[in-house]
Amino acid sequence: MKHLFIVNPTAGGKDRTEEVRAKVEDVFGNLDANYEIYVTKCAMDAPGKIRQDAAMNDCLRVYACGGDGTFNECVSGAIGLENVAVCPFPTGTGNDFCRMFGEEKDLYRDLGALMRGSEHYIDLIRCNDRYCTNICSVGIDARIGVDVHKYSSLPIIGGAAAYVVSTVVNVLKRINTRMHVVADGYDLDAKHALVCACNGRFYGGGFNPSLNARPDDGVMDVYIIKAVNLFTLAKLIGQYAAGKADDLPKYITHIRPERIDIFFDGEETVQLDGEPLYTNHVCFRMEPHAVKLIVPEGMKFFA
Repeated sequence: MKHLFIVNPTAGGKDRTEEVRAKVEDVFGNLDANYEIYVTKCAMDAPGKIRQDAAMNDCLRVYACGGDGTFNECVSGAIGLENVAVCPFPTGTGNDFCRMFGEEKDLYRDLGALMRGSEHYIDLIRCNDRYCTNICSVGIDARIGVDVHKYSSLPIIGGAAAYVVSTVVNVLKRINTRMHVVADGYDLDAKHALVCACNGRFYGGGFNPSLNARPDDGVMDVYIIKAVNLFTLAKLIGQYAAGKADDLPKYITHIRPERIDIFFDGEETVQLDGEPLYTNHVCFRMEPHAVKLIVPEGMKFFA
């Protein structure tokens, strides 16, 4: 077995390569273990490295050292490879995938527990020709989430302040977008505020639209929010973020399709695990049991 640590040196706005190296060597250094620390050189560098190592090892465990985007890259490299299992080892800012595990989320920071962990198949959402481990969306929330990166690197602005700036800028631009949304039992060509497809539970640094979504149940929870004005958006957003979307049927439709297609008048921003996709048509489709997740020793979530 080989243990491959994929380190994103830009995750969280700070290079934590040496911090990761120290933790890895503390756990693996005195063991007769085959391990490698690989620092990515550019975006989407990880999938090629993973496929290369998978071809040379009977069993490969991949640890995504970064945020949700790094985990997304590693998962993308592991898809279709039966000898590969992957997990997050959070060093980024959002780490929304791990939030789903509640009090057990910090087990993903315990390399010893990960090394001794088991493997469990999880689902993915396919977004055109890319994949999402957690949540993908389009509309006002997607534009806010993607544009945060534009402001977080500016002087004085960062963290929560970047979200505030991105929200103000995008709300002033527009709240609603014309979308033709087509799914099982739903077909509407009109303005919508957003469409959110959930495999996990948290996104955008803590928004929790679904309280019950699981990444291993073969179900994609989709929330469709109709066009709203600024006053209504301000009234709804707190409830939506707190998992009370089902209490707002006047504004929010909750469906569980195997596939949903969304067509736009022009190119729009789609976010998948916080990463952008720009397109005039997106298809979200459930891919059950698509990749193996390393489950840390002691975690009861999947029990």
